[in-house]
Amino acid sequence: MSTTIIDGKHIAEEVLADAAKDVARLKQERGVTPGLAAVLVGEDPASEVYVRNKTRSCEQAGLFAQTLRMPATTTQGKVLEMVQRLNRDPRFHGILVQLPLPRHISEAVVIAAIAPEKDVDGQTAVSLGRLAAGDPVFVPATPAGIVELLLRSGIDPEGKHVVICGRSTLVAKPLALLLVRKAKGANATVTICHTRTRNLASITRQADILVAAIGQPRAITADMVKDGAVVIDVGINRISDTTAKSGTRLVGDVDFNAVREKASAITPVPGGVGPMTVAMVVSNTVLAARRFAEGGTGQDRPRTTLDIVPPVA
Repeated sequence: MSTTIIDGKHIAEEVLADAAKDVARLKQERGVTPGLAAVLVGEDPASEVYVRNKTRSCEQAGLFAQTLRMPATTTQGKVLEMVQRLNRDPRFHGILVQLPLPRHISEAVVIAAIAPEKDVDGQTAVSLGRLAAGDPVFVPATPAGIVELLLRSGIDPEGKHVVICGRSTLVAKPLALLLVRKAKGANATVTICHTRTRNLASITRQADILVAAIGQPRAITADMVKDGAVVIDVGINRISDTTAKSGTRLVGDVDFNAVREKASAITPVPGGVGPMTVAMVVSNTVLAARRFAEGGTGQDRPRTTLDIVPPVA
C-alpha cells in the first residue's frame, strides 16, 4: 500500500504564512501587533524546547513574543501574580503557561487565573465549556492542529469512525468535541479509549482515523490498525538509542515503521502534530489580537480555525 506521510512541518508553515498575512493587516489597519507571553517555571528540557519553538514561530509570523522565566522554587502565589500582571498588560493578547508546573503549584489554579480573552491555549474552564457547548472561544492548540492537519491533507472526517486513544483534557476530550460538531469538516463518529478499555485492539481496528495520545512509546502496533486507516500520532516519548549522538531519540505512541505498511496516511514523530501545536498557538494569538482590535471581550465569540466552513443546517 502506498502510504502518505503527513508533513506537519510543511502544513504548519502554511498556517504561519496565513497568520503572517493577518498580522500585517492588523498592523496596517489597526496599528496592533499581536503579542504572546509564555510563562516558564523551572527548567524542564522539553518545556524549554517547546517554548523556544513557539517564540521562534511567533517572530516568523511577525508577532511580539516574550518568555517570562521563573525558578522552580517560585511559589504558587508569585506565579499567580505574574499571570494577573500579564492579564492587565495590553502588549500581550495571549498568555501561555507552559506545563508541567513544579509539583507544589496547582496547574488547575494557575490556568484558571488566565483571562479567557487571552487563553490562546484553550485550557481555562471558560474555553473548554464554550467548546463543549459548541460555541468555542479558543480551541486547544493540539486538537485544533490535528483537525487542521486532516483538512489541509484532504482527509474529511465526516461520516468516518474516529477512535481516540487517550482521555486527557489537553488533547483527547477537546478533539472529540471538535469532531462530533454538526459542521463541515467534522460530523465524525467518535470513540474514546483509555487504559481501562477492554479489548482495545478490537476497537482501534474499527477506526477510519486513529489518534494515538496515550503517552506510551510505540503502544499502537500494526495488529491494532485496519488496512487503509489514517493514523495521527500525538505522542512524544524519549527513549534510549545507543546509535544516536545524544544516546536518546524521540518516538511517538505508534510503532511507525510497522504501522505505515497498513495505513493510508500517517504522521511522523517528530515532524507531525508537534509543529501544528505551535502554529495553532500563534494562530490563536493573532485571533485574540484581532478581537482586541475590534473591541471584543472574553465573552465574544471570535472567528477561529473552526469557522473555515459554516455549520451544516
